[in-house]
Amino acid sequence: MPWANVNGTSLHYEITGPERGTPIVFIHPPLLTLEAFRYQKEQLGVYYRVITFDIRGHGGSAGSKQSISYQLISQDIIGLLDFLGIEEAFLCGYSTGGTVALDALLTHPRRLVGGIIVSGMSELTDTYNRIRVWLAIRMANPSRIMNFLIRAITYGNADKKTTYQELKDHALQDMAGNVRSYFEQSLRYSCTDRLAKIQQPVLLIYGEKDVDFHPYAQILHSGLPHSSLFFIKDAKHPVPIQSAERMNDIIHLWLESLHEKEQKERWKLDLAIAQKLHPQMYRHVNGYPSDAEHPI
Repeated sequence: MPWANVNGTSLHYEITGPERGTPIVFIHPPLLTLEAFRYQKEQLGVYYRVITFDIRGHGGSAGSKQSISYQLISQDIIGLLDFLGIEEAFLCGYSTGGTVALDALLTHPRRLVGGIIVSGMSELTDTYNRIRVWLAIRMANPSRIMNFLIRAITYGNADKKTTYQELKDHALQDMAGNVRSYFEQSLRYSCTDRLAKIQQPVLLIYGEKDVDFHPYAQILHSGLPHSSLFFIKDAKHPVPIQSAERMNDIIHLWLESLHEKEQKERWKLDLAIAQKLHPQMYRHVNGYPSDAEHPI
C-alpha cells in the first residue's frame, strides 16, 4: 500500500496503467474512498495512467488537523503530482469530487490540462440535496450512527454484494471530523460565477435518471467555455460503479478526440463519439443533437 508525504500529511494512493499513459487523477466524494474507482482502474488503466488516492481522513490516508476544504484537496493533488514527478494531468471528480476538480482547474491551470466531471456541480442549491448533506454532517460523528451512514452510502453506490463489502470496509477507516468538514464544503462553496475562467476542455457525464442533477449539468455546460455533455441512458447518480463501462467508453473516446486539431466545432466531435457508441441511434443525425433527447 503506497503512501506519499504530501503537503504535511500522508496520502494513500494507487497507480494503474502504462507509465507513459496520459495521467488521470480521480477524486472521490465524502465517505467513499479510492475504491469508488475500481472499474476505472481496471478498464481505463489499459490505456491511461490512472491515479486514485484517499482524501485526508478517508480510507488509508492520514487524518487531518486542518478542516477539509476543496482548496486544501486541490493543493494535495498538486503535491501528489509533484511527488510522482508528473508535470500535467487530467482530473476526474465524482459528485462532490467534481466540485473539487473544478476548483483545482481554476487554481492550477498550468498543471491540470482538462477535467472530467461525473454527476457533479459547481454549487449545491437544490433543497433536497442540501437537506441530505445537512443530515450527513450531523451523522458524521464517532458513533454507531456514522457506521449506518457509511453502510447507506456504500450500499447506494455498489453494483453487487462484493463491491458493497469492499466499499464499506475501506470507508470504515474514515475519520468523522474530516468527513464532516468535507461534507460542510458542499453547503458553502460555489464557483458558478467563475466557470468562464476555466479554459481547459471539460467532459460532463450524468445519469439520465439522475434528474436532480440535470440542472447542474446544464449550468456547467453553458458556463464552461469548452465542455462536452453526455447523459448515460438509464443511469442514476452512482455512475462510476453502476454504469462504469459506458462512462469509461465515453472518457476514452473523448480523450482520443482531443488529439483532433480542429476543436472550434466541438459538437461535431461529440456527435462522432455518440455515433461510435450508438451507431443505430445517431447515424442519421446531422445537426447538433439534443442531450436530453439522445442519452448515450
